[in-house]
Amino acid sequence: MTPPSITIRLKPGREKPVLHGHPWVFSGAVAEIEGDRSTGPVAEVVSADGAWLARGLVQPASALVVRICTREANEAIDASFFAARIDRAIAFREQLFREVEDTDSYRLIYSEADGLSGLIVDRYADVLAVQVGTPALISFLKDIQEQLVKRTGLKQIVVAAEEDAVKREGLNPAALTSSFPAGEGPVRIRESGFQFDVDLQSGQKTGFFLDQRINRRRVAAWAVGRRVLSAYCYTGAFEVHAAAAGATEIVGLDRSELAIKRAEKHHALNGMRAPVKYMKVDVGDHLRRMRDANEHFDMIILDPPRFVSSRAQMEKGMRAYKDINLLAMKLLTPGGILATFSCSGQVQMADFRTMIGWASVDAGREVKILETLGQPPDHPVLAVFTESEYLKGLICKVE
Repeated sequence: MTPPSITIRLKPGREKPVLHGHPWVFSGAVAEIEGDRSTGPVAEVVSADGAWLARGLVQPASALVVRICTREANEAIDASFFAARIDRAIAFREQLFREVEDTDSYRLIYSEADGLSGLIVDRYADVLAVQVGTPALISFLKDIQEQLVKRTGLKQIVVAAEEDAVKREGLNPAALTSSFPAGEGPVRIRESGFQFDVDLQSGQKTGFFLDQRINRRRVAAWAVGRRVLSAYCYTGAFEVHAAAAGATEIVGLDRSELAIKRAEKHHALNGMRAPVKYMKVDVGDHLRRMRDANEHFDMIILDPPRFVSSRAQMEKGMRAYKDINLLAMKLLTPGGILATFSCSGQVQMADFRTMIGWASVDAGREVKILETLGQPPDHPVLAVFTESEYLKGLICKVE
């Protein structure tokens, strides 16, 4: 095996996270980048005294300099490496979904949790959606696609750039050409027996919030006989589940007109009879208008976009979470149910619970946490990498 020409030498004392299994090396931990930076995307990581630690994908100009791929000195990062990791990840999903007949869409590869930092692959019925999170993966993309096709038998692939990588690492979406056909139009998927049309070309994330699959069922169980408000409703999956469970009336809010139209279509597609009204609005502003109009609901679902993308945004983002949850508490009837979520990896569950507590104090309402929610098992959490546990949710009773 020919060693990479780039070596990342860490500062004294900064090797512990790497030794403990953390998959990222940031620029603040790097003492020196040695070698020719133009030689390729793979680099060695060594301690301050030169001891070999790991091998990974390198992006020297980024704040996230190295994504660790292996701590085995003799393991090369090549087509065989990606094939083995892909096979292992897919084998695990096959175990998870072997007995599931009412769901045909789920996550096949979840980045660091599957040992493939920067790579996300979702299956939508007979189409694969590949999301690339670093330019360092581009030279391996053809090998990755070929192994995905070989392993799954699916021949349609949609490749897209992860939005943060475009900003953070300068990833050029135009460089992500697919070796396989992508197909045209939306893909009809099945989740928990319901049908949804997913736009893999322009939808959020890879096209649909697959990570909320189990949570939608848990939240719907509390919707029976209740008037429901779904804020940041996107394409209506929470509302379809709530309507089927027995919600008496549903109001959905989102700022995207396209999402609203798809939500209306999904309500009709699944034959839901509960009255539903979708509104294109600025959600925060509209919640305030509802409060001022003394409007009330028996259940409110809050599934906002990511308010915290970095530690620098933590204070501002937590205020935003508190504001919408406080408004929701004021809009709920006594004994009403609040199902509230955060998809920010920087926000820990303890932070989220604390925020709910302060919102309850400011709202003057007694709040009891009934259920704690998270990611489904096809989105596993790497224990030493808290950022992989990005989705958290609480179902609360508001007295």
